[in-house]
Amino acid sequence: MVVSLALLSLGTLVAVVAPRLLARAEWAEREPVVALWVWQCAVAAVLLSFALSMTFSAAAAWQLVRGQVFAPAPHAVVEAYALAAHEPWSAVLAVTLACGGLWTAAMLAREIRRAQLRRKRRRAELLARSPLLPGEKPAGEPLVVLEGERPDAWWLPGSTPQLVVTTAALRRLKGRQLDAVLAHEQGHARARHDWLLHCSGALAAGFPQVPVFAAFRDEMHRLVELAADDVASRRFGRLTIALALVELNEDRGVFGPCPTPDGQLPQRVNRLLSPAPRLTAGRRLRLTAAAALAPVAPLLVAFAPGLRALG
Repeated sequence: MVVSLALLSLGTLVAVVAPRLLARAEWAEREPVVALWVWQCAVAAVLLSFALSMTFSAAAAWQLVRGQVFAPAPHAVVEAYALAAHEPWSAVLAVTLACGGLWTAAMLAREIRRAQLRRKRRRAELLARSPLLPGEKPAGEPLVVLEGERPDAWWLPGSTPQLVVTTAALRRLKGRQLDAVLAHEQGHARARHDWLLHCSGALAAGFPQVPVFAAFRDEMHRLVELAADDVASRRFGRLTIALALVELNEDRGVFGPCPTPDGQLPQRVNRLLSPAPRLTAGRRLRLTAAAALAPVAPLLVAFAPGLRALG
């Protein structure tokens, strides 16, 4: 069936072209929120293309599915898709794409479950290191201070999210730097960046050989930090959050010549200290609108034969 192949080809094309175009985009670091939106639209277009291709392939292969999908459609619309003359590969394609969809759902469920277990374990560790006094009730304070020799601060998501800061970090952070760190972590929480990381991690883990999903995961980890940096810098200034990042991480060797797992921190600090001008509001709007068209393209391909038949 032509529509199924067209949708499959469209999804493959977007999966190949989108990461290359976004890798060359110089504006991504200047506008991380827009870049996050563009990446989400590109991946949504890929997934929607494959889902629609599976639907039409299944409709071509099995009469039962065809009756459910095209039940309210006029006869002319059904004829426009030429479903009766399906090829033998329709069933194979439908089953393959359905297995891919089930595998994606399983990987997402696994990722969420692992995140829940990590959060539960960290809350148990937090309670062990900062136990409640006799008669004290858990109040869910937004800031928790732990005794510790290593400067550290992290956000603990959940129904009552908390910012955990060690005493060493409090000794290091001066002035409004602690407020800037809190604003950074609150930026993650308000934008639900944890869900973006769960979804991108599930796709990359489920399909490690698909470059677009691996690039999606890596860019989500990078862009969410840049976006949270911008949230904090708008309230407390770029210098304040840059100095806070340095104070929290300089003992970890991330600013030395040897690469570390936190190797993006020097780039984040340089970006804050030497900011490039933001894009104009008009260009941001054009990029946002253009990205929103990506998931619309599979819908146009899917409904074009039916709309022509109705016309």
